[in-house]
Amino acid sequence: MNRLEQFDFTDRGTALTGWLARPEGAPRAAVLVFPTIANVTPAIERRAQMLADRGYLALIADFYGEPVADFAASLPLAEALRADVDHYRARLKANLEALRQHPAAAGLPIAAIGFCMGGQAVLELARAGEELAAVVSFHGLLDTKRPATAPVHPRILVCHGDRDPMVPREQVLAFWEEMDAAQAHWHFHAYSGVKHGFTDPASDTRGLPAVGYDASADRQSWAAMLNLFDEVFG
Repeated sequence: MNRLEQFDFTDRGTALTGWLARPEGAPRAAVLVFPTIANVTPAIERRAQMLADRGYLALIADFYGEPVADFAASLPLAEALRADVDHYRARLKANLEALRQHPAAAGLPIAAIGFCMGGQAVLELARAGEELAAVVSFHGLLDTKRPATAPVHPRILVCHGDRDPMVPREQVLAFWEEMDAAQAHWHFHAYSGVKHGFTDPASDTRGLPAVGYDASADRQSWAAMLNLFDEVFG
């Protein structure tokens, strides 16, 4: 784990492990990074370090509190975590509270970003009324067992592949309507011809028809996040 610091905390008796990336100077803000269904991977570690290189304190969240051997092993863990929306949101909030309580984050505004399942996670925090400055979802799931009600505090950016079969257009439209009804401040970027998992070059090695890397969408979505952060954090 090059340049990342282990940070241990708990959620209702479950031991969790976050990984912290620090900027060289004073942080502009703190960013909670929710990983994919596979939890911490080299691709997510790279994103945390990219944030640190841009001046942000970044903490990689922990969904499960246990190692994930491979993608297949992650499926039952994710199913169990998300089966109960209260349990799921409590785990997300435990990660957020861990970042809030970290001495390095004292006094900093906080944003959250996430990839795939992590993208859904940051939207769940927004739906739950958490007072974050911004949330950004990269190829995240848009469905929920508990739709948002006002107020939704964070600025919301969703970066979505229009050929993602896991998030069909009817789910997209339902999300727009949900956000409008909750009076959320949201942006939605859709990339034509782009599949699920478009930010991870390893997507092309998985042999799954639903996923694929797209270099342009990867660059454009990351730039959109940085632009939003510049606007929110100054």
